[in-house]
Amino acid sequence: MRSFRSLAAVLLLALAPGMAGCGGLRVFFPSHETDSVPPELPAELGRPAFLVFSKTNGFRHEEAIPAGIERFRAIADAHGWSVVFTENGAVHNPQQLARFDAVVWHNVSGDVLDDAQQQALVDYIEGGGGFVGVHGSGGDPFYDWKWYVEELIGAQFISHTMGPQFQEATVIVETPEHPATRGLPPTFRHTEEWYSFDRDVRDRPGFRVLATVDEATYSPHMKMLFMDDDIAMGDHPVVWSHCVGEGRVLYSALGHRAEAYAEPEIASLLDGAVAWAARQAGEGCDANADAP
Repeated sequence: MRSFRSLAAVLLLALAPGMAGCGGLRVFFPSHETDSVPPELPAELGRPAFLVFSKTNGFRHEEAIPAGIERFRAIADAHGWSVVFTENGAVHNPQQLARFDAVVWHNVSGDVLDDAQQQALVDYIEGGGGFVGVHGSGGDPFYDWKWYVEELIGAQFISHTMGPQFQEATVIVETPEHPATRGLPPTFRHTEEWYSFDRDVRDRPGFRVLATVDEATYSPHMKMLFMDDDIAMGDHPVVWSHCVGEGRVLYSALGHRAEAYAEPEIASLLDGAVAWAARQAGEGCDANADAP
């Protein structure tokens, strides 16, 4: 019953007045367009380097994507790293992925890679490449590519807060020694469209919860028209890491609003996430063991 209600909730969100212009209808009527010609990369790409990929075949976070791109550009500039931005899924090929230490999927949605490109990303990560997923990159109501949601992200999005959609809540840092969270205070306030998932990744072997949201500090409900769906999880992780083969993987459910990318806590989180995934900070995953 809960899965049916959650599906109906997302459909209502997609059909809500004003959502269509933001790509809301593409949640249930997504494009399946994939790219076949890889983008041209810089001839010289200093290392470390990371790729920021933001293609959307489903819902598009129109304001968050450019704001996040500016944040990732600032991260690269601050460290002297190389960064490439693209929405061309054909960049997921063995030769081009090998030029990067980490790949960031920044509010990606929908079915964006063909079979060969999917396998290239699997091989890249399992072979030691880093991956960071941001907000909408784990926010589709269903996935054709099961490996992505089950093995890479680790949990299926089921719904998000509505009525109101954006709420301020308290984020609790659980693993302050991890590079992604070591620059954060023990708790901080953040305004977000709070995602709920079908499972608690804390229960999955190898997954490490880095931060949770305190459900007592906001209303974990999806309220719209005739619905008032309780989407509380109890224990509610919002940032976590794990290993896929020898690759370092981190997912953060934070980052719907453009304003988030200017917040010092989110800036620090993303900085540390990229550094860890690209093996510029911390340890872990060489022997399939996640460590800070």
